[in-house]
Amino acid sequence: MKPFLDVGEKFGKNSGRTTVITIANQKGGTGKTTTAYNLAYALSNEGKKVLLVDFDPQGNLSMCFGIEQPDQLQLSMFNVMNAIMSDEPLPPAEEYIHTHGNIDLIPSNIELSVAEINPSLGLLTINALAASDSVLIPVNPQPWSATGLTQLLRIIVKVKKCINPRISIEGILMTMCNTRTNLYKEAFRLVKVYYRETFHIFEVQIPLSVK
Repeated sequence: MKPFLDVGEKFGKNSGRTTVITIANQKGGTGKTTTAYNLAYALSNEGKKVLLVDFDPQGNLSMCFGIEQPDQLQLSMFNVMNAIMSDEPLPPAEEYIHTHGNIDLIPSNIELSVAEINPSLGLLTINALAASDSVLIPVNPQPWSATGLTQLLRIIVKVKKCINPRISIEGILMTMCNTRTNLYKEAFRLVKVYYRETFHIFEVQIPLSVK
């Protein structure tokens, strides 16, 4: 996990209202942070107003926006969640929302890891899915990536059944792709075998690039 985007104005099938997208994969190193960062900028360049919520205790997305030491933040997503669950007033928005043009960011830091193990706050992934309209799943083309999605999909199904019936899956986004290698070809073949009949697999594939 797990940044998610709150996209204002008109976007996707929910025209005329805010669309909330979770970017999630239980496996690390699949490009979740990079996907959120670039998608936010692409949408903002089209005139959309975007709220990025960093839901990762490592704070990588926050660091992408110039917050070099997120663990030293006075206010972060942890404080927002803690205030809500404790039925306390939220701090002023300008004290925890960082603005970059059309993009607003609620940063995260290591304190958010407390929420991951605190039953009163619940699991971060479930909280994000409960608030979302859809899920975008980045997948790194490794042979075990296809089978590794099973746990996440089970969680999404449970959330849809018990908490958030409106949630859907935007699709699977292949990231860090070197299309010339046999490793990529086999991994992509497995993803299609497992999921092509059930989920949309985006035609656009993000190439492997250090930049």
